[in-house]
Formats: sequence, C-alpha cells, structure tokens
Amino acid sequence: MQEIKVKFRGVRGSHPVPHQSFLKYGGNTSCVEIQAGGRLIILDAGTGIIDLGRDLQKEHILSGTDLYSRKSVDATLLLSHIHQDHIQGLQFFAPLFIPTTTLDVYGLPYPNKSLKENLSDVLFEKVFPVSTDEIPSNFNIHDFQLKHILIIKPNNTKVFIKSSEFNKYMHEDTREDDVIISAHKTTAHPKNGSLCIKIEYKGKSIVYATDKESYVGCDKKFIEFAHGADLLIHDAQYTHQDYISPILPKQGFGHSTFNMAIETAKFAKAKRLVFFHFDPNYDDGILDMLEKEFCFANENTNGNFIFAKENLEIII
Repeated sequence: MQEIKVKFRGVRGSHPVPHQSFLKYGGNTSCVEIQAGGRLIILDAGTGIIDLGRDLQKEHILSGTDLYSRKSVDATLLLSHIHQDHIQGLQFFAPLFIPTTTLDVYGLPYPNKSLKENLSDVLFEKVFPVSTDEIPSNFNIHDFQLKHILIIKPNNTKVFIKSSEFNKYMHEDTREDDVIISAHKTTAHPKNGSLCIKIEYKGKSIVYATDKESYVGCDKKFIEFAHGADLLIHDAQYTHQDYISPILPKQGFGHSTFNMAIETAKFAKAKRLVFFHFDPNYDDGILDMLEKEFCFANENTNGNFIFAKENLEIII
C-alpha cells in the first residue's frame, strides 16, 4: 500500500471541551493518527489519544486467543512539545498497559532535562499512581535530535541519520519502503518552542505544524520545510478579530489565525490545508460559520481547505 491514511483523533487546543455544543468538530485535544506502509505514527498525545488507544486495544484482543498469539501494538509517538493539551491523554493510552506493546516516544528535551525526565515529572511520578519504570509495555522515551532525520524501517526499526548524511544513506540501498520523519523547530511559541513534523512515504508528505504563530510575510524557514506538502495540518486557533482584539489580544500567544494558515499554505504550495487546534471557545456554531467563510464561500479553494473534525479520515 503506497497510500498514507490520516485520522484526526483530537483537534482542540488549550483544554478539552466535553459539551454537547462541541460534538460536530470534537472536544478532545491534539492527536492525529497516521498509517503509512503498515507503520503507526501518532502526532501528539492530547485527550484524543485515549479513543485511539481503545481502538488499538480492541483490535489487539480480537486478533488472537491469548496475549502472545495476538497482534502486538507497535507505534511511534511524536510530540510537538509538552504543553498539557499535547500530552494529557498519554497516561490513559490503553496499549501502554499491554506487555507486548512497543511505544517509542520522541520529542524535544528542555533545558537541563531530557524528555523522559520531563514526562516523568508532569505525567507520572507526581500526578499518577504509576511511574514510567512501572509501565509494563516496552515504553521508550527519546530526545528528538535536531538536524537529524528519523527513519522507520518496514519492520518498525527506528534509526537516526544526520541530515548531512541523508542523501548518502538513500543511495546506499533501496530505501523506498522507509518512512522518513524530519522536524523543524519553531521558536514562535512560548517558551521553549515547538516541533513542526514532516512525514514522507513513497514520494508523499504530510506536515504537522501546531502551536505555531506565523510572522508578517510568513516564516521563510518553515515555508522551505513545508514546501510542496501533499497535506499541511496547520494551527488555526484564532480568528483575525480575536487575534487583534483590543480587550484581550492573542498576539504572542504562539498560535496562528485562519488567514495566517492560508497564507502559509499558499507560499509553501501545499496541495491541501487542514485547519487545526481550534480555540476551546469556538463551538460548533462558530466553526460552522468559519467553515462557510473559509471553505464554502471561496470558490478558489477547490475543496483544498479543510476543517479538522474528530474521526475525519484523509487518504493521500
């Protein structure tokens, strides 16, 4: 299978909104499921990862008659950063507690602490009855090495290659079945930045850029990073009116407007744009109005502007 399957599990920013007026677009926080060549890649672990975990647990149970005859879960989780809305579902990801599961987590280290130390502090040791060392699965937490590329082989082996050595690596052998993951760090999000993530497989690419505030005239380095993406999933937390509000302006909060996302997609020549990471104050009625404004009223979009919704699936 050469296609990439994308499924949105959580599309909100800041905090979950469990309310009936948020059912159409969903109230769970950031999580996107990617299936590429038999490999499961998860982008962020907001509360949306909980339902994904339940589905994976069900598939595992139905695949055999006992623990070791069942198909094991093998997944790669990439964290853009460790603000609560991007990690708050991880402790409740059901496959973590199945001994045959392998979950490799990658994300940014922070000053003087590794990613594992930070996740232990904010998710496990002090606020949860189970420590990271007590998780029964093969639970591995790695610092994402900037200026490196993560390769996921067909057998789910993961290797880091220096960006400067990537071309040589690709020419040494047939690598057409590799999933290639690279990252671009943006500093326009308080206080330690966020990873924008690119996933490439069989000549197709997805770029995930949440918690990214654009610049006037766009972020040129990001444009280069995302250039030609088949699918650009971009932060669109605010309307322009809320962003420049005289009462509570959002400039500097580390998030983009819908207009910023569109401008970025156009400069990057992305084939399709998905608006993502909606403000938790925007209920279904507000998002319906915005979807009409940005997707339906503009004849030039040609269906290439999409509002993320929980359980929405896109095949590339």
